[in-house]
Amino acid sequence: MAGDFKLSALLVGHEADVRAVSFPSPDVVFSASRDCTVRIWRRDTSPSNFEGTLISRGSEYVNSVSFFPPTKDRPDGFVVSGGKDTIIEVKSPRSASTDNAERLLIGHAHNVCALDVSADGNFIVSGGWDGQARVWDLDTWQTKLILGGHEGMSVWSVVALDRKTVVTGCADKSIRVFDLTQSVAGEVMPKTTIYTPDVVRALCKVPDVHASGADIASASNDGTLRLWSLKGQQLGELHGHESFVYSLAALPSGELVSSGEDRTVRIWRGSECIQTITHPAISVWAVAANPKTGDIVSGASDGVARVFTRRPDQVADQETLAQFEESVKSSSIPQQQLGGINKEKLPGPEFLTTKKGTKEGQVQMIVEGNGNVSAYQWSMSQQQWVNVGTVVDAVGSTGKKVEYMGQSYDYVFDVDIEDGKPPLKLPYNLSENPYERATKFLHDNELPLSYLDNVANFITTNTQGATLGQSSEPAGSDPYGTESRYRPGDDASQPPSKVLPQKEYLAISAAKYEAIFTKLLTINKNMVSSGRKDAALNPGEESTLQTLRAALETSKPIPPQSLAVVVKVVTKWPHTDRLAGLDILRCVARYPVAAEYSGPQGTTLLDVAISASLPSDAAPSENEAMMGARTVANLFASAEGRSLVSSHAHKAISFLERLGGGDQGIGKFNRNLLIAVMTSSVNFAVLAYREKLLSVDQRRRLVVLVGLVMKNQTDSEVLYRALVALGTLLHASTAEVKDLGLEKWVRDVKGRCGEERVGSVADECLALAVGKH
Repeated sequence: MAGDFKLSALLVGHEADVRAVSFPSPDVVFSASRDCTVRIWRRDTSPSNFEGTLISRGSEYVNSVSFFPPTKDRPDGFVVSGGKDTIIEVKSPRSASTDNAERLLIGHAHNVCALDVSADGNFIVSGGWDGQARVWDLDTWQTKLILGGHEGMSVWSVVALDRKTVVTGCADKSIRVFDLTQSVAGEVMPKTTIYTPDVVRALCKVPDVHASGADIASASNDGTLRLWSLKGQQLGELHGHESFVYSLAALPSGELVSSGEDRTVRIWRGSECIQTITHPAISVWAVAANPKTGDIVSGASDGVARVFTRRPDQVADQETLAQFEESVKSSSIPQQQLGGINKEKLPGPEFLTTKKGTKEGQVQMIVEGNGNVSAYQWSMSQQQWVNVGTVVDAVGSTGKKVEYMGQSYDYVFDVDIEDGKPPLKLPYNLSENPYERATKFLHDNELPLSYLDNVANFITTNTQGATLGQSSEPAGSDPYGTESRYRPGDDASQPPSKVLPQKEYLAISAAKYEAIFTKLLTINKNMVSSGRKDAALNPGEESTLQTLRAALETSKPIPPQSLAVVVKVVTKWPHTDRLAGLDILRCVARYPVAAEYSGPQGTTLLDVAISASLPSDAAPSENEAMMGARTVANLFASAEGRSLVSSHAHKAISFLERLGGGDQGIGKFNRNLLIAVMTSSVNFAVLAYREKLLSVDQRRRLVVLVGLVMKNQTDSEVLYRALVALGTLLHASTAEVKDLGLEKWVRDVKGRCGEERVGSVADECLALAVGKH
């Protein structure tokens, strides 16, 4: 069995974060950095020494790099890099930074954050923040194919799986598989779309020898690695990272390698993490493996790339190893990164010699003799605790106030909104609601409200464990189960607070307004140029749309006249062009004025959402149907909207039944669509519980709908929301549903999904069902 990886070499030369690495040859590494450069590193006679040479220097961050292998016509191969300047640069590895590029590939409109080259050197594939993935022809050096379906969301990862298959990972939480032989007019639509629980940050091909039989692995913001077949079947989950996972690679041994925001590179054999390599940096942005030797290279936020090896003759000398270990040991870990720490309850150094860890990478806080708090990490291979840094107080963690703009706050965070611009100050007091403070922050800095969830989650994450007064209990029930997640150094958690009944209405409100409205106006321009003036928007209507966008981005009341324009888009435009309009429709549904819309023959906004997302004269589109379900969910955000939906509950529930109703459901395998359907179901359940407005038949139909969804699903988020809806309906009344066999439904779900929050709310449902029968 292979031993542990050990440091082989430090590649020192970059002046900022190393954002991307490539390891095509045992003795050659390429790195790209926020210092706007690309470097080649060649190993000299000493195994622990690589000499770096500058290949490229630009004026913007470089965020991706790959290598085109040598061929008869191109004996040196090519280095391919991309970044914030939107241009993909192709250069010889023998180039100097002052030499011109061999080729400049132009087509992306935003940061190029992902690159890959097919194994046979047949094409390059790129992904960017503009929501585009492109395949480049190496004869003409032009875009050969555009990979569609990303709808303006950032494409974070691309993998050239073979000469005819490309896989992309996207910010919309989806993985898309493309068959390059199936193009129409230069565009390829996904052959398969895999819906995942979180933003997909990284992908890699899984070796054929991997025990899971998976084709690809993905990594997400939730810290989880997932294994998939190309048909979309999830074959495994790998848990261990404590924050975002940014990069993945595969070893020739069949093992996987990952890196992330928790300062680590992790080695995975099967589903088990067998080694954790902590870095003296906050972020390990990138990792790559050499296909011949199995050596790996990482790129980190401290500007250093590091090579690690299992080959004894390539391990660095003892002095370099000792310096690396000391740099990790002496690195500072912000307390806010580790959650709340109560020094009085932490063990002393004696813990390290009397207690063993339970898993690779487990972190334990220790109070040292001098009163400092250190973080130790358990190494399964060494069977010992390894010091990985000293915990330092963040602003607010000691009760000290910090002054900002003449006022005192518990925290003042630096928030990086855009690369290359100075961070913005985000003040926060523990007595504030994170969403209210996030909203004010966005308003004060004239930022899109689509950032609201991200900023609020940032506040919540970075103030975990900080409490007011003496209580250490959570301020309230967390309907999404995040309170039960493992945090380093925590003792056994308290029993989770009860979730049921759900008392607040849920909305699906996050949106990228710039991408949505740009798409709409582009389509309208094409309609005007093609002579479709019967459906195209006139200049006045375009102006109304711009006013609507400004209102949505600033959370101001939307202009009533804008509703008619949005309705025109979703009812008059061709079905293939309606998705962006439906996305705006679900955004405006949250506002009271939306519920007051009245069209021809008294048509309501609910009528429009249903008929436009499930048209009678065209085949149903899952994405359009999803937007319709989200619109129904968002109507519950206002009292006027709830009145509308309750008055037409039969119609709305029938719509939801068509989407998620068992074997005949239009979206029975579409995770995002089912989440929207279950969110609407939760809101109906809250309506039944709080307002007693649904009839017996309507409540029964909702229970049956929820049961049909639970019967066929394995996704934890869909199941969780389904159980919350069911449990809240049980609180409203059980007399009309006790003959439906719901106990079996719930027990099946509990046995099928091992996630703690799902099991907890399932137990609540069972207690209600048994107690009231």
